[in-house]
Amino acid sequence: MSEILKANEGKNEIIEVDGKQYQRLPIKTHVITDSDQIDEVVTKYAVPNLQDGDILFITEKIVACTQHRAIPLKDIKPRKLAVFLSRFVVKTPYGIGLAMPETMEMALRECGTIRILFAAFISAIGKLFRRRGWFYIVAGEQARGIDGPTSGTLPPYNEYVVLAPAQPKKVAKELSEKIGYPVAITDINDIGGNILGYSGSAEEIEKLVRILRDNPLGQCHEQTPMGIIREVKE
Repeated sequence: MSEILKANEGKNEIIEVDGKQYQRLPIKTHVITDSDQIDEVVTKYAVPNLQDGDILFITEKIVACTQHRAIPLKDIKPRKLAVFLSRFVVKTPYGIGLAMPETMEMALRECGTIRILFAAFISAIGKLFRRRGWFYIVAGEQARGIDGPTSGTLPPYNEYVVLAPAQPKKVAKELSEKIGYPVAITDINDIGGNILGYSGSAEEIEKLVRILRDNPLGQCHEQTPMGIIREVKE
């Protein structure tokens, strides 16, 4: 049975892109863990609310969690290099990223030491020219998608490092085939974002980023790790 969906507190429900208006309707779920299957979560919470023309978008974090890619902090033993490199990562209020030894350690494991060292070198050059973001251009999406706990992280993930999801493009396609609607796996926060996987055409991805650019979801107390994009018809 569908429910009445509304924007999270402090978030705008409607955004205008290319002269058209779109609703961004968050969907509340239970706390998703590795005991869940992402297709079952989508079927239970999203499908009853979907209408013709809708696009379902899902945060990369819950996809990763269902793939057993959430690692307890206590199980991660950072090497000295991880401790050293993490000191140079800019901390933001939107996510810890690689600014803690445990997340940097997982980046070294996921991406390889040589690649992360090269990314750090390129990042240092970028800072000389006051250019940001070069680290992740070199390190790639696997590094960008790693995140650790912050003060607002919902338990039990306040004691975990969550990696980027595996094969997000494949996940988006398989979910879309199952539910009959376009699906996007997203990495969106309050300073921007990316579409990691999308079942539709590649030409639509840049537009989806703009539709979601102000991060209409919430994964803390809101417990809304997925949502619906719906064009507003006159």
